[in-house]
Amino acid sequence: MSKKLVLMDHDGAIDDFLATILLLTMAEVEPIGIVVTPADCYPRAAVSVTRKILDLMGKSHISVAASTVRGINPFPPEFRRDCTIIDNFPILNEPEQSESRLVTESGQEFIVNQLQAASQPVSLMVTGPLTTLAEAIILQPEIIAKIEAIIWMGGALTVGGNVEKGFALEHDGSAEWNVFWDPIAAKKIWETSIAIILCPLDLTNTVPVTPEFIHLLTKQRQYPLSDLAGLCYALAIPQTYYCWDILATAYLARPEFYHLETYETDIITEGTSQGRTILKQGGRTIQVMTKVDKQRFYDYLLKQLKALK
Repeated sequence: MSKKLVLMDHDGAIDDFLATILLLTMAEVEPIGIVVTPADCYPRAAVSVTRKILDLMGKSHISVAASTVRGINPFPPEFRRDCTIIDNFPILNEPEQSESRLVTESGQEFIVNQLQAASQPVSLMVTGPLTTLAEAIILQPEIIAKIEAIIWMGGALTVGGNVEKGFALEHDGSAEWNVFWDPIAAKKIWETSIAIILCPLDLTNTVPVTPEFIHLLTKQRQYPLSDLAGLCYALAIPQTYYCWDILATAYLARPEFYHLETYETDIITEGTSQGRTILKQGGRTIQVMTKVDKQRFYDYLLKQLKALK
């Protein structure tokens, strides 16, 4: 059986890098490139970390592209700085220079080129905003036919959002950040025919990064990926942290862990609720991850983080 072709688009936060690591351990998929969208990060550092992860994992043949899009509602600087710290982790800086390839075209152009060249439909693993993909479709609308599905960590359907009023004074707190960064781009994707599989806060809120998980991760820090993951999670200690992007990404290799339901939905693009993902009769039909076997997920994650010796 041929491997699933996957193009990843992340936005450079802690969990985005962990999701990237997980993706690269999957025997079931063939990554055809990684795009860094400049949302929850500083793009130069986020691109650098991505390339260093590829080098560490012996995946330097996978190309990286930097998106040049901009969002409507920027992430706060204190959210974005983690990538600059991770970029200086000793475990990522043993080689003198990165061997992985940073392409010259923009992330949105790279998506177009990779989809056009793909031998079969491609799954898009998106753990940041949908803006880069929306811009790629504007450049070449015909690439829609080459997309098998978008697996997206985004949205909050029946729970509160994570856009705190302290960072968005005129917002009611109902949106999830990946949508809020650019609600208009999300709406544009909702208006396409592309199959969407959503991993919303409704599910991720039930899968925290627990002390028990961190303890088990510590026990296997002799494995480089486990050590790197532990360092990344240490940066998140001051906050309540969940398996956001990494939970969505695990679906690519282990869909049997998840229960999906079909919902009719919409995206609010303006006003105090902009970026909110709502249930709406007659709205865009998508599939939503509503349940996950948490123990199997945690066990799988720990196993995959032993992939590099």
